[in-house]
Amino acid sequence: MNQQIAHRNPWIALVIAVLLTVASGCEDSLDQPQQEEPDPNNPQAGDFLHSDKQRDTTPQVEDEDLTALVEGNSRFAVDLYRLLGEEQDGNLFFSPHSISVALAMTYAGAEGQTETEMAETLHFTLEESRLHPAFNALDLELNSRGEQSEQDGTEFRLRVVNALWGQIDYGFLAGFLDLLAENYGAGIHLVDFVNATEEARQIINDWVAEQTEDRIQDLLGPNAISTLTRLVLTNAIYFKAGWSLVFDEDATSQGTFHCLDGNEVSVPMMHLFEGIGFVEGEGYSAAELLYKGEELSMVLIVPDAGQFEAFEADLSAELLDEIVGGLEITPVALGLPKFDFASEFELGDALKALGMPTAFDALADFSGMDGTHNLFISRVIHKAFIAVDEHGTEAAAATAVVMDFGAMPYELQVDRPFFFLIRDVQTGAILFMGRVVNPTA
Repeated sequence: MNQQIAHRNPWIALVIAVLLTVASGCEDSLDQPQQEEPDPNNPQAGDFLHSDKQRDTTPQVEDEDLTALVEGNSRFAVDLYRLLGEEQDGNLFFSPHSISVALAMTYAGAEGQTETEMAETLHFTLEESRLHPAFNALDLELNSRGEQSEQDGTEFRLRVVNALWGQIDYGFLAGFLDLLAENYGAGIHLVDFVNATEEARQIINDWVAEQTEDRIQDLLGPNAISTLTRLVLTNAIYFKAGWSLVFDEDATSQGTFHCLDGNEVSVPMMHLFEGIGFVEGEGYSAAELLYKGEELSMVLIVPDAGQFEAFEADLSAELLDEIVGGLEITPVALGLPKFDFASEFELGDALKALGMPTAFDALADFSGMDGTHNLFISRVIHKAFIAVDEHGTEAAAATAVVMDFGAMPYELQVDRPFFFLIRDVQTGAILFMGRVVNPTA
């Protein structure tokens, strides 16, 4: 199965392939923790609501289904990369896999127009009875990476985990819980968003930090959830591995990096002269650096001078397949800057723009979760971190889909002249009245 994936879609088979864009100066999901069964008549914060079903650790998934899932995820990754790249300048890094998994769990409860829009936006081409087992098979594959490295005593970690956090007294459908358990190894941790909002936020943030070796802190900011929140779906991914061919630290020296704006900056430049995967194409050069165990790699794609914007405009899943498929072992003198940075995104607007606005408004239909039309997505939050040095790479990311209860609230931005008054609530007496036409005057 792995060989077929690598043959038909080599870019995602490499999973951690990073499009290098340096343009400017656990709770294990396979084994849920043993906890006391909650009293269904008196649920408490800290209880673990889960299906009686266990995760299917040997899903019977056809190779073509897994290939279709990976290809669809690749298309979504490129769509989102292009949109995020247009919205911000400078460095960009995120985990499309983490986002796809978190939204796939959300999609499991979607119906009607909400379901249709999500499938089109996320490029889910499989029917749900095949889609979720395919996600299960893919994550089981990813979580098996590094097993040989562990036996050899080589440091290699790749962890992909899921968890859901639900309101203690909210009714979730048994079918939804069954699907989560069987395909995502997840149940619902009960918290009290209504009466202990801050405590719930901290519990979720602590879990994310633990799963990502503290690389992703405070995924949910102070205003990310509210007393209207009923469910938060989270995915965390952590990766750390050494290079198969290690850079000599003594060879690292200051070098010049040419930025898009024409400026030049001095950076620590690592150097390697080895036979590695390499390809030259129209307007670009690319190289592949394998990690220990040779199960994952980083693919570096360097557009020709002056061609960055043109290459980025033509970026597609098909082009990435073509690049990776053309890599051949070649002697290469490689110079690569050391770097580390973090990114943070609010993905709601991007996902609406890509084609799934209904999930975020009063027309949202997530009745597959609770049997009602009361839930909608209020926020999708993503954070990512990467560090690259002579020894290897450390990367982490987490995604949270926050679902609130009730109709989407109206938005009022007091960003223009306004009137105001101060009144006595009980009598209605107006004590003060005024207007503001310039709050800085």
